[in-house]
Amino acid sequence: MISNAARAYGASRAGLDPRLQEADVFRRVSGALRLSRDDDGPRRARALADNRRLWLAVGGVVQDPTNALPVDLRAQIASVSHAVLRELNEPQPDLDFLIDINDMLAIGLSSRR
Repeated sequence: MISNAARAYGASRAGLDPRLQEADVFRRVSGALRLSRDDDGPRRARALADNRRLWLAVGGVVQDPTNALPVDLRAQIASVSHAVLRELNEPQPDLDFLIDINDMLAIGLSSRR
């Protein structure tokens, strides 16, 4: 069952611009990766799995022909997605690389157009 605090937080985030919501997702995944640096157990496995799910979703969205982003930008994001997924397939993924990529996307999404 979702706590009242979690429901309130979710409701407050729902009113945000979609780009800011997306930036928040990247920040959360980066935060989980940072917290997992000293943990080779379930915390790291969860953080890496969440990062994989995020980038699989990003890759799928930019490959959708109905996506409104410019084709060149979609191709660039797809390339980043492939690089992240390749890194995630490594036996010991480079957490700093993954965090940096997520942080850059969060900054880009948070900036004004």
